[in-house]
Amino acid sequence: MSGPSLAPQRARAAVAFIFVTLTLDVLAMGVVIPVVPKLVEGFVGGSHADAVRIGGMLSLVWALMQLLFTPVQGALSDRFGRRPVLLLSMTGLGLDYILMALAPNLAWLFVARALSGLTAASFSTANAYIADVTPPERRAAAFGILGAAFGIGFVLGPALGGWAGHIDPRLPFWVAAALSLLNAIYGYFILPESLPVERRTPFSLARANPIGALKLLSSNAQLAALALAQFFYYIGHGVYPAVFVWFTMYRYGWDVRMNGLALAATGIAGIVVQGFLISRIVKRIGEQRAILVGLLLGATGFLVYAILPTEHAVWIAVPIAAFAGIYGPSAQKLMSERVASTEQGRLQGALGSVMGITSLIAPPLYTGVFAMAVERQGRGVPLGAPFYVAALLLLMALAAAVRAFGTARGLERAIGP
Repeated sequence: MSGPSLAPQRARAAVAFIFVTLTLDVLAMGVVIPVVPKLVEGFVGGSHADAVRIGGMLSLVWALMQLLFTPVQGALSDRFGRRPVLLLSMTGLGLDYILMALAPNLAWLFVARALSGLTAASFSTANAYIADVTPPERRAAAFGILGAAFGIGFVLGPALGGWAGHIDPRLPFWVAAALSLLNAIYGYFILPESLPVERRTPFSLARANPIGALKLLSSNAQLAALALAQFFYYIGHGVYPAVFVWFTMYRYGWDVRMNGLALAATGIAGIVVQGFLISRIVKRIGEQRAILVGLLLGATGFLVYAILPTEHAVWIAVPIAAFAGIYGPSAQKLMSERVASTEQGRLQGALGSVMGITSLIAPPLYTGVFAMAVERQGRGVPLGAPFYVAALLLLMALAAAVRAFGTARGLERAIGP
C-alpha cells in the first residue's frame, strides 16, 4: 500500500546514508552499556541485588519517555519529514550523554535517562524512511540492513566502551556524546529527505498519543496479530538490556572488558544474520516461515543461556539467539504493506509505542526475577530464570505469529506440507 518516493539509484544511496547514520547512533549507545552497571553500583552501594533493582528503575524511566514521545515523533515525521526528526534525535542524544558524563549523583542520572528516552527516536523514524524509499518486495532486506547497522554498532560500541570504561567510568559517555553529535553533523550535510510534501499529513494529538497510535494496529486482523507477536518479542528480547551485564557479572564474575567482548560477539552474530543471511533466507522460505524459524531459534538460544551453568554457554547461545534477528525485518515488511504510504511514520510510531509499553514491563520483570534468583539461589529459583522467561515470551510470539497467518491452514502454508 506504499511505494518508493525516490528514484532507484537515489533510494539505494539514501538507504546507505541511513545505514551509516544508524551505525554511528548505535555505536554511541553501545559504548555506554558495559559501564552503566558499574556507575549505578558506585552511586548506590549496598548489595548487588539493590543495584540491579535501581538499574531496572533507570530502564523504566527511559521506557516511559519512549512510550509517551515515540508516537509524537512518528506523527511529526509524517508532517514535517523524516530528516528533521532524525537530526533532532541525534542532537538531543548527544547532549544527553554529556549530561550523563557530568552526573554527580543518582538523581541526575535519572534525569539524563529520561531525556535519552525522549530523544532516542532514530530507529522508528529510520524504519519509516526505509518504507518511503524501497518497494515492498525489497523491504525485508532493507529492514535487515538496519539490523546489520545495529549489529555493527554493538560490535564496536561495547568493545570501545569496555576499553574506555577500564580507563575511566565516565569516558564512554564523552565518547558517545561526540559520536552522536558528529552523527547529527553528518546527517545534516548528507541525508536527503524521503517524504515528499504531497504525501505529508497534518499533525494531530489524537494520532500522536500512545492510545491513538495503537489504534492503527487494530485496523486489520493480521496487523493486530503481528502487533501482538511484536509485543511478546520485544519483552522477550528485553532480557539483554535489562540483565545481561548484571547476569554475567554475577554468574561468571566478568568485568567491563569481558562484557564488552561478549556484546561485540552478539553484534557480529547479528551482522552475519541480518546483513548477509536474511535476504537469502527470506527469498528461499518466505517471510512467514522466516518469522517462525527466527522466533524458534531465538527461544532456543535463550534456553542455552538459562540451562548451561558455565561461561561457555554465552559463546554457544550467541550465534543461535542471533537468528531471532530474522523475525524483525520480516515482520516489519509484512506490517508496512498493510498501511498507506501516508501512514508509515504513524505505523512506526505505533510500533514504537508497543516497544515503549514492553520497555516498561521488561526492566522490572527481568531485574526483579534476577534479583530474586540472586537472593534465593539454591532455593528453587535458578540464576538462569530471566532467560527462561525470555524463551517463554518468544514462544508466545511464535503462537501469535501463527495466528496472524491463519490458524491451522495458515500454519500449513507457513511451514509447508
